[in-house]
Amino acid sequence: MKVPSFITPNSLTLTRIFFIPFGVYVLFLDGGNNAKYQILAWTIFFVLGLTDIVDGKWARQANRITPLGTFLDPVADKALIGSAMISLSIQNRFPWWITILILTREIGITIFRILVIKGGVIPASKGGKLKTFTQGFGVGFFMLPFPSWLEWFRIGFISVAIILTISTGYEYLRNWYRRREA
Repeated sequence: MKVPSFITPNSLTLTRIFFIPFGVYVLFLDGGNNAKYQILAWTIFFVLGLTDIVDGKWARQANRITPLGTFLDPVADKALIGSAMISLSIQNRFPWWITILILTREIGITIFRILVIKGGVIPASKGGKLKTFTQGFGVGFFMLPFPSWLEWFRIGFISVAIILTISTGYEYLRNWYRRREA
């Protein structure tokens, strides 16, 4: 099946950004306490997260990597995870300290990457991709109406995401410093 020429990896990324507010809206429906809306919100965020995989793979395979896409894709990732965490924290369903920690790292490393890279972008490492995956699912599990006996799983998963968030941030800084010194 041939994809119409106006549909590009960048248009998919822009679509992801455009639909984030709809996911946030659904998160707040009925005060955020309705299991049906929680599942619907999770579904919206999950589908939006899948577009991150699709647009990146498509851009690489079709040799359609652009400077705009290289910039927009991580921005869309941060907007997606950030909007979910902030919304859940406002509803007291997700700890604010985790939201602040993750967003500080994400925004800090994004600014760092923009400032230190001249004429290019630091590509995401395997650890960075795993970090994004665990953040997405970790936060997503806080959207869902989990039974209390599964709380250990939700906490364990987000704990792994926190560890990866900190360690990959450190890795970016360490690798930059080593390259600079070489």
